[in-house]
Amino acid sequence: MKKMKKLSILVIMVSGLLISCQESIGDKASTTLEQVVSEQKGETYILEAENSSLKWTGYHKGGLAPRFGTVKSEGTISADGGSVTGGSLIIDINSVLTDERSVDADAPEGGRSSDLDAHLKNEDFFESDKYPTAKFEITNVGAFDAVKEKSMTVGATNTISGNLTIKDKTVNVTFPAKVNVAENNLNLEAKFTIKRQDWGLTYGAEGNPKDWAIAQEIDIELNVNAKKV
Repeated sequence: MKKMKKLSILVIMVSGLLISCQESIGDKASTTLEQVVSEQKGETYILEAENSSLKWTGYHKGGLAPRFGTVKSEGTISADGGSVTGGSLIIDINSVLTDERSVDADAPEGGRSSDLDAHLKNEDFFESDKYPTAKFEITNVGAFDAVKEKSMTVGATNTISGNLTIKDKTVNVTFPAKVNVAENNLNLEAKFTIKRQDWGLTYGAEGNPKDWAIAQEIDIELNVNAKKV
């Protein structure tokens, strides 16, 4: 019994150490219930897919073996008087692409990047056949106070809130962003972290050991370049 007790304590200590090793690259997004979507007032800017990117990073428990890649999106953002008033982004789940550099076929877990793509898109997670898109709709844009707050996004100018809908679940998320509105172009940059279970993204049933081995945190790196209509 003493050996078992010592072993259990050791496991807990090691698990805690591993979990503490994960270093997120983004701000921890705060979440709340779905909010009223902001009306898009002013000038309309259309996202330029070839000059924009939406990058994601997922981890095993403790930040080990990160997997990262991209997903395509399209949409519009509106601005009035140099300030963003609203916007909507549609995310193409079927375009999820794992970077080959993040997967080692010779590692214990093995696999190819295409295997992870299929794993993410099938019923294990996003069910892209049933839910081919996700959506982000801006609900509020406020000023970012660099004196009182810190952000992983260098030069953050605003705090953006929006309804993020994945599958059939909508959660409002808030994160800092750097926004630059010019006469003909608009740029929005942000690095933030969400928890997948807020949208019910679990691998198998609750308590599944395979799901436990995957970290809750998903890092999102957003770089939107849009051109005025």
